[in-house]
Amino acid sequence: MTSFWVYFAAKPLWWIIVTIATFIFTTWLNRRVGGTPLLHPVLVALSLIIVLLQLTGTDYDTYFEGAQFIHFLLGPATVALAVPLYDHLERIRKMLVPLLIACACGAVTAALSVIAVAWALGASESTLLSLAPKSVTSPIAIGIAEKIGGYPSLAAGFALITGAIGCLTAPMLFRWLKIEDDAHKGFALGLSSHGFGTAFAFEFSTLAGAFSGLAMGLTGLVTAFLVPVLIRLLGL
Repeated sequence: MTSFWVYFAAKPLWWIIVTIATFIFTTWLNRRVGGTPLLHPVLVALSLIIVLLQLTGTDYDTYFEGAQFIHFLLGPATVALAVPLYDHLERIRKMLVPLLIACACGAVTAALSVIAVAWALGASESTLLSLAPKSVTSPIAIGIAEKIGGYPSLAAGFALITGAIGCLTAPMLFRWLKIEDDAHKGFALGLSSHGFGTAFAFEFSTLAGAFSGLAMGLTGLVTAFLVPVLIRLLGL
């Protein structure tokens, strides 16, 4: 079995197969348990792959070398979000100013609230800086954390956790606040839960997905500019 594993682990395509097979399995598992965000396919697949890498003694560079084609596809997948946006372009134009204001307010609130809570609980400065960009998609969160002095890996982890929590709490909040418009639901999910929220929004409708994708992009852009300024103003 050891020889068998060494042979396949050395093949680049092996890790693509492992990644895709794990995600297919976790997607099936998530549907079997009712689609709960607690067992989000991305989080469960991530955990299983980490365990596999630990058990086999495989370093991340070896894994990434084999699975980097999937990483490459993140670009086209993100660009593809422009398709539903184009389909609802007229409505977005009419709401552009309120959306920009909501996005700026949401980005500032997300950063300041998490910093305030973490500071009150005694978190270190490095942790505060890693938490600040937690509401944007992981690649942007990593870049912001590097720029302001946080831990990029920690920022990526916080972003994933934030996305899962947002998907978990959103349906309940929508019911409590009596939010029925899919555009509003989608924008809220994209703003607070980035890629996780966008994937979840498409389960409501393409309209919700379009507005979620818009919010995800705008929030990433706004946060990248505002968070470093807020950090300097707070003296961190």
